Amino acid sequence: MTGVLVATFLYRLGRFAFRRRWTIALGWVMLLVLAVIGAASTNDEPVESFDIPGMESSETMDLLNERFPGMAADGATGRVVFAAPDGETLTDPSHEQVVQSVVREIGQVPGLAHVTDPFQSGAISPSGDVAYAEVTFEASVLNSEEQEALLEVAENGRDAGLTVEIGGAVAAPEMDDGEIGELIGIAIAALVLVITFGSFVAAGLPLLNAVVGVGVTLSLITIATRFFELSGDASVLALMLGLALAIDYSLFIAFRYRHELTADRGLEEAAGRAVGTAGNAVVFAGLTVVIALAGLTVVGIPVLTQMGLAAAMAVAIAVIAALTLLPAMFSFAGRRILGGRIARRRERASNDNGKTVGLSWAQMVTRNPLRVLLVAFLAVGTLAVPAMSTQLGIPDDGTYAEDDTRRQAYDLLADGFGPGVNGPLAVVVDGAGAGPVDATLPHVVEVISELDNVVIAEPTAVDEAGATGVISVVAETGPGAEETKGLVDDIRDVAPQIEAETGAVITVTGPTAVTIDFSQKMSEALTPYLSVVVGLSFVLMILVFRSILVPLKAALGFLVTMGATFGATVAVFQWGWLADVLGVEQTGPIFSLLPVVLIGVVFGLAMDYQVFLVTRMREEHVHGMAATPAVISGFQHSARVVTAAAIIMISVFGAFIFDEGFIKQISFALAFAVFIDAFVVRMTIVPAVLALLGERAWWMPRWLDRLVPNVDVEGEKLRDQLDWTDQPAQPDETAVAR
Repeated sequence: MTGVLVATFLYRLGRFAFRRRWTIALGWVMLLVLAVIGAASTNDEPVESFDIPGMESSETMDLLNERFPGMAADGATGRVVFAAPDGETLTDPSHEQVVQSVVREIGQVPGLAHVTDPFQSGAISPSGDVAYAEVTFEASVLNSEEQEALLEVAENGRDAGLTVEIGGAVAAPEMDDGEIGELIGIAIAALVLVITFGSFVAAGLPLLNAVVGVGVTLSLITIATRFFELSGDASVLALMLGLALAIDYSLFIAFRYRHELTADRGLEEAAGRAVGTAGNAVVFAGLTVVIALAGLTVVGIPVLTQMGLAAAMAVAIAVIAALTLLPAMFSFAGRRILGGRIARRRERASNDNGKTVGLSWAQMVTRNPLRVLLVAFLAVGTLAVPAMSTQLGIPDDGTYAEDDTRRQAYDLLADGFGPGVNGPLAVVVDGAGAGPVDATLPHVVEVISELDNVVIAEPTAVDEAGATGVISVVAETGPGAEETKGLVDDIRDVAPQIEAETGAVITVTGPTAVTIDFSQKMSEALTPYLSVVVGLSFVLMILVFRSILVPLKAALGFLVTMGATFGATVAVFQWGWLADVLGVEQTGPIFSLLPVVLIGVVFGLAMDYQVFLVTRMREEHVHGMAATPAVISGFQHSARVVTAAAIIMISVFGAFIFDEGFIKQISFALAFAVFIDAFVVRMTIVPAVLALLGERAWWMPRWLDRLVPNVDVEGEKLRDQLDWTDQPAQPDETAVAR
């Protein structure tokens, strides 16, 4: 009964939006204008932070902020690296004068908290040709004025004859909003929609719907930065998902609307039925995505919460726009949505051949299910092999393009001082309650210096009260190396011994330690979250398909998709396969955020395709068709729209691969996951498994059947009710819609 009520409400909503087209359209335009105005008045910058509550390195950063108030421990940091011309040294008077002049100019940059002089701090390489100045800013992210001033100072040093490069967070370019990816994705989506519908009018409606929805979403996210800390990646992920899903959801409803028109429904009635049936499936599919994304909050990691909620809002707005704005646009378009010569030519070609590609594929798969499964599992199994060597981390400056100033600074430091200088550790000695730390620091330095992989350990600061000291530790290996992680573990292992001997508390922090701790937390969160998502998918699919084996197959299919996707991502970004083709400048660890975010997003998308494809198969079976013919018939009716939706989503996600860092990785992973899930899992493995299971696929115990509510995701009962009182098209409907 619940499913009928929802479908009936959506049916009435579709008819209302069709009749009140101007009210609905102007309402959305007004919402978009107000949101854009609100966003334009917001000047807050996105926050890039990987702090996790309860993480030792983050809590130690807070301690440093408390004990060293002028140190800006959580501010953006970096290094200005100087290199002398070949055969010369920075200790030459003329070069030394240039270095000190640049350091003085850096001291005048707005927002600067602290800068060191390499000649006073001893930050000069043994050969004397490389040196660096540490810079710390008050804010965690530099604004454009601060960054431009810093870059201008570096350029002055270059003009004076030295090589000057800037590394660290202070050199990170200002986040763009993915304009290039957005335009490319929209262009490809437009082409696919024209081919699918055979009509420029029909193709334009989902695109317009998506542009309005995404515009509202991004503006609201920008406004939210006034009240909450939001990562720049959160808005890009919301853009990717909002654009892809808004087009896809509109595509499903528009496709159904055209079907209803060809069945000689009136325009308003067709709009109501399309929203009440396909819209019902869209609501459920969107709900699964929203739940999966909002579920990222349970992981307890702020940056994941930000990304999950922002993306969930984008999906929710995409669903609402598809249910309200789209039927209003149906009213404006009238019967022009049925298409012209393109659609007629394709229809004639289909009639002449007697078979569609979808029908031929479904027949081949169901005739040879075991062979198809063997080939499919062999392919995805091979793709999943690299996933076994996944290394999680946060890519450092050494992963950027060779012409990037951050990469050049990284390489200069590694050549001059060794790779470990790019990721120094800060060991904090807190002697509060145990007396001054001056007498303790030498002992701590001695213990740490005896550990493996340590190049140097030396005290760098003591607070005014003399209760807290900081020791800089440089490893032999770079910040992303496993040996460096081992050194952090070794220091923490000897900390209790030092505390027992001196009474001082020893903790490790610094960007490298934060990265290591963050990656560890993400790894620990991966398995529980995957378990929750797979379990949730099983329960939701029982509601939709009223079966045990079909939901089990859906959950296992999701795991197949994830295995192949992780494997391909590792092969490209960690092993370097096809790196040149995809513009991957440097291989390195997989971004720690990616696995959990990918699980949340792909779960929702996989269930989308499961719902849109298999519900039609179930519908045919419920209406009396045998199991295998029902699979073939349902596949034939759904294949074209699911294929178009998958191609659009792959195009939108893949277009963002022109970005860098996390967005490049998530762009590739999402595009590849959609390809595997739509074409290999849902359109190949699923019909093959259903053909093998036969009637058993739709079995469910009677006691469970009585307990599970009927959500009627395809609006079947609504159609049965409406068929009794089917209303012919009213004469004025066509005129109104013109």
